[in-house]
Amino acid sequence: MTNEITDEGAAPAGAVAVVGMALRCPGADTPEAFWRNLAGGVESISTFTDGELLAAGVAPDEAARPDYVRRLGVLADVEGFDAAFFGFSPREAQMLDPQHRLLLECAWEALEHAGGPVEGTDLVTGVYAGVGESAYLHRNLLPNGDLVARVGEFQTSLGNDKDFVPTRISFKLDLRGPSVSVQTGCSTSLVAVHTACQALNGGECDVALAGGATVIPERRGYRHEPGGIKSSDGHCRAFDAAADGTVAGSGAAVVVLKRLEDALADGDVIHAVIRGSAVNNDGARKVGFTAPSVEGQADVITEALAVADVEPSTVSYVEAHGTGTALGDPVEVAALKRVFGGGPAGSCALGSVKTNVGHLDTAAGVVGLVKVVLALKARQLPPSLHFERPNPELGLEDSPFYVNTELSPWRGERLRAGVSSFGIGGTNAHVVLEEAPARAPRAPRTEDGVRHVLPLSAATPTALAASAARLAEHLRAHPEERVEDVAHTLRHGRRQLPRRGYVVA
Repeated sequence: MTNEITDEGAAPAGAVAVVGMALRCPGADTPEAFWRNLAGGVESISTFTDGELLAAGVAPDEAARPDYVRRLGVLADVEGFDAAFFGFSPREAQMLDPQHRLLLECAWEALEHAGGPVEGTDLVTGVYAGVGESAYLHRNLLPNGDLVARVGEFQTSLGNDKDFVPTRISFKLDLRGPSVSVQTGCSTSLVAVHTACQALNGGECDVALAGGATVIPERRGYRHEPGGIKSSDGHCRAFDAAADGTVAGSGAAVVVLKRLEDALADGDVIHAVIRGSAVNNDGARKVGFTAPSVEGQADVITEALAVADVEPSTVSYVEAHGTGTALGDPVEVAALKRVFGGGPAGSCALGSVKTNVGHLDTAAGVVGLVKVVLALKARQLPPSLHFERPNPELGLEDSPFYVNTELSPWRGERLRAGVSSFGIGGTNAHVVLEEAPARAPRAPRTEDGVRHVLPLSAATPTALAASAARLAEHLRAHPEERVEDVAHTLRHGRRQLPRRGYVVA
């Protein structure tokens, strides 16, 4: 299924296509499940029982404190890593940080989702990614001194150091482009997206994977500190008058990117277009190292819009950093107002995925990007949760912005959005997205009765059966897709694994 740009306002020469994606979030392990939760206004934060907290090592008197919040965004089956599939021994997998495992799984799934040629081509594929600090190393491995002594400190480091995440993905998936670790705090994964776009436009690679992961290995809550970043009740109320912080969560996501012109020429399914992006740092323009800066945020948004060759008035949604903190929300809106000026009231919606899944730290930016890609595809704006009354310090009434609180049609001739991610320490990132170009008219369907082979392959018989079930589910959910297109992707866009099967359709 091909796309082509036919109308005015065509994307600039440096535009990049999003051609694949995969994620793990609280409450969802596929983009489809993630969108169902977003559209349904689902908050996917877990509340722990006394028994769960006790099993995690939380003392009963700690859990009983009035300021103890027993909430966290958790992932399902973090331990369920298929070590043999990726060529790890059980011991190697045991020593591998779950963040590394998740990002490797997401990289594989994102390439499968992209459905492009993966073997027998000369395409150069780069990897740009980052993860959080290895809590697994400090809480699970180092206390087990005998295990670390048997394996060795060097091998333990290889499995848990941030630097080796992208290079391990490149090694395991035989990807031969640049492999770069990105670390900028909680803006890491959106900075990785920007860096990947720069590499594509600089000719360093033909395909780029970009993303990030954060895993909190223990199922426990936290003590609320007045004025701190974490909320008093485990709900993130971005931009609301009652907002007093966010809640932590685990998550991972990877997007597959190609130069737009290449994606169009190759007939890729384009999910959205990155028209432009920018990264900067606040420098010393703020009251402290951890504080945000109006000037820094406004500058990075202005630069991204200039790179994208987009007028602010044409952007109708901003996926904000949106932590719901007393300082962060007013600074973010003040920066947006500087850039967007006095546009018509109600012309640009605001939202924050943190109200759904919590603050995913290094994965937060790319998960916000995936949210916007899915919203552009659906042409719907999902609700930002827990918003009742605007924070009066924001001055939303004197701006183009409003907080979108229900699933709404996203109307416009050409939908555009911004995604922001701001890291502690001052590295800011902003990406300007646009809906995928209109598809060119298709040739008539093949004649009835023409048969097509739908090949399947997997590592095990159980996985092959699961793959067949997923294919059947997909075909039922998408009757508009042509069998010949599905057959082409299965033949040319999948790695061939030992167990084989096929359907003649």
